[in-house]
Amino acid sequence: MPAEKGSETEVYAALILAGGRSRRMGRDKLMLPQEGTTVLEATVRRFSEKFDRVLLSVDRPDRYPDIAVTHVTDMFPGCGPLAGLHAGLKAAGGDGVFLAAADLPFSDPEMALRMIELRGGHEICVMRDERGRFEPLFAWYGIAVLPEAEKLLASGKRAMTELFETADVLTVSAAELGIPEGSRMLANMNRPEDYEELIGHR
Repeated sequence: MPAEKGSETEVYAALILAGGRSRRMGRDKLMLPQEGTTVLEATVRRFSEKFDRVLLSVDRPDRYPDIAVTHVTDMFPGCGPLAGLHAGLKAAGGDGVFLAAADLPFSDPEMALRMIELRGGHEICVMRDERGRFEPLFAWYGIAVLPEAEKLLASGKRAMTELFETADVLTVSAAELGIPEGSRMLANMNRPEDYEELIGHR
């Protein structure tokens, strides 16, 4: 079982990915209202309640000055989530980080902890759906993948799934995690209609 929050034996770090440009939304989707605050603040709050440490991955230092957690800026600007993971792993140290995209408004830190519990000695623990597709933006990444991430970025590659080709990967299903069918836990929002469907009419 995962150590309790604040355990002296192991520290769990969550990396909230918040460096996107919200092109399809037409405005900053992470600043849209949710639960009496913003989508981003709600995500940070959920994970702060369960994880010892929360880091915020941003593309520039002044992106979200009011979010009171450690901000981590991309070292490879413009290279997407892989750059965020790379910077987060460098900043977090320890065993690694659980990466969660901030535009998953119902991401569940309890499920994140469950994946950390299941990871064993694997370098990556990631969900895979019935079609065989990975969900790389809600996954555990061990510190051992940092050199490969840096190598990929330095060579101009930016796909998260490139890491899976060389790492020791454990894949888990929604059923193994006890996620009910029809759950919106991994539903993301890129367009105004996505937001309205998930949050706006609640």
